[in-house]
Amino acid sequence: AVGRAAPARPSVGTVRAGSSAARVRDYCAFPTLAAQSPGQPSSPGELAPCERGNAFLEFQEELEQVYKVYCASYEQALLLVETYRKEPELQREIQGIIEAVLPQAGPSGLSFLLVIPLQRITKYPLLLQKILENTLPDASAYAVLQRATSALQDVVTNINEYKRRKEVASKYTKVEPLSLRERLARINTHTLSKKTTRLSQLLKQEAGLVPRTEDKEFDDLEEKFHWVSLCVTELKSNVAAYLDNLEAFLRFRPQDYNLEIPGGPVVQYCYLARDLQLQAFPEFKQQLEAQVWQPLCSLAKALAGPQNLIKKRLDKLLDFERVEEKLLEVGSMTYEEEAARHTYQALNSLLVAELPQFNQLAMRWLSQILCAFVTLQRDLAKQVLQRAEDSLAQLPHHHLSEPAFRKLVEDALGQTSHQLRAFQENFEKVLPPPTTQPLLPGAERQVQALLSRYGPGKLYQVTSNISGAGTLDLTLPRGHIVALLQNKDTKGNSSRWLVDTGGHRGYVPAGKLEVYHVVPSEEELRGQARPHKDSQHQTPEPTLAPVPSVPTVTQVVAVYPFVARSSHEVSLQAGQRVTVLEAQDKKGNPEWSLVEVNGQKGYVPSSFLARAPSPAPWGWSLPS
Repeated sequence: AVGRAAPARPSVGTVRAGSSAARVRDYCAFPTLAAQSPGQPSSPGELAPCERGNAFLEFQEELEQVYKVYCASYEQALLLVETYRKEPELQREIQGIIEAVLPQAGPSGLSFLLVIPLQRITKYPLLLQKILENTLPDASAYAVLQRATSALQDVVTNINEYKRRKEVASKYTKVEPLSLRERLARINTHTLSKKTTRLSQLLKQEAGLVPRTEDKEFDDLEEKFHWVSLCVTELKSNVAAYLDNLEAFLRFRPQDYNLEIPGGPVVQYCYLARDLQLQAFPEFKQQLEAQVWQPLCSLAKALAGPQNLIKKRLDKLLDFERVEEKLLEVGSMTYEEEAARHTYQALNSLLVAELPQFNQLAMRWLSQILCAFVTLQRDLAKQVLQRAEDSLAQLPHHHLSEPAFRKLVEDALGQTSHQLRAFQENFEKVLPPPTTQPLLPGAERQVQALLSRYGPGKLYQVTSNISGAGTLDLTLPRGHIVALLQNKDTKGNSSRWLVDTGGHRGYVPAGKLEVYHVVPSEEELRGQARPHKDSQHQTPEPTLAPVPSVPTVTQVVAVYPFVARSSHEVSLQAGQRVTVLEAQDKKGNPEWSLVEVNGQKGYVPSSFLARAPSPAPWGWSLPS
């Protein structure tokens, strides 16, 4: 359930197991030796009873370790044989090999061979017992045979116990992907009773009413296992992000575009980049998935069984502690309680025995994955340098020393930076001053009232819709103007401000407010008469008799984003190119412009638009 138990001495076990099997075959070939008296001489090539007993004592540990795994995996092996029978070609090949090596196997084939070790391990104690019965008690071999018989009986008992633990553990290591409905369907009164009892036992331990079972050995193993699981999870997440970034890198191919840079180094760069994109990097990605990602996913999947087993062990520990407490008080327990007690003992013994081996195996597995990842990175760097060596030799500055080349690059970057700053300065000269969102229709009177009462320094504008959740919270639309009364609530929370809307007072989130700047119109700046206030900042409405005008089609850029609030408006994104159809609305208000964006026509605030600068063509090149 956790990991396969390896032989204590694998390098020696193979040879010794073979010699042990040869000696056992001698026992079966010469059964008359069992009845031979100690005084009779043995025939040439035959083993004395003392040597037979010593052979089993010598290989007791190897026999137990090998047969433990074999007997516990026998049922799974039979299922695998059944899958082989579904493939006739594979089945014929297996049957041919068996008939060539062991003709007496007959048509049963592989199933016959698999059951032979199970039969032998149970016959070994009977064989030694029979030899012991036919050996005189005062013979020198009697004590050796007696110890060997007892040792083989212990081996069979340990194998049966190990197989029982494996069967118990296999019940809890299966991770079934169940839906919520399937999980709810499994809940019954018995399940609720068990979980309630465990929760009660856990609460008693937390409150100090009953002692908690301490197992320092298992706690250390569990802590190490969780560290291994955490390392695998983090590494899997990092490798997944690495593969995503590598995929994005492979999609970016600047060499396929016209870089508008004079020839020379660009030709070598495009050739090298195209070569790496088509061969080196795809091969690296394929090897990374095969040697790092897939083994890492397999390791993460292998951790699921032990994780579930450790979790079940905690549940069974609570049952075990409750049964032990009852056993001390009453002195007896039910059959179900005894089964729960044995289940915990089986799980705990199995985990303590096999979790160290699994931790070592997982650490070795993880280290091999990391070594493979580092090796792939190193090989990729070496391959790229080899491919780039010829291209680097053709560059005009390959003969420069490292300090000279560094100065060359710094000068080129400085020149390019100067060009970028010049472009930025030219662009900022034509940008309009910062502006606020346009007012909602009919909000001018409210703004004037708040302005006259609180002054311009207290006015704020709502940047996004606010939905009040509490009794004193306000619900306001985007673009609404409010006056600040206090920059904190009654509890001193500075993230909720008390504001006045001109009709109601309440709290709003401070993060959804920005200072409202009263921007005078162009007519006020020119000293012209101010238009009628009912026409300012209003969404233009279509009229049946439009004012005749000749539209001036102009290409401009949206400086700020704008969200349409009605079907007569159109949304903008900052930096989006816009075609101006009319520089005013149907009523002649210049604060709104009729534009066309992505095939859609509508009105937007004129202050949100600006002409993009047209700087002289510029570029960069390495100094000669």
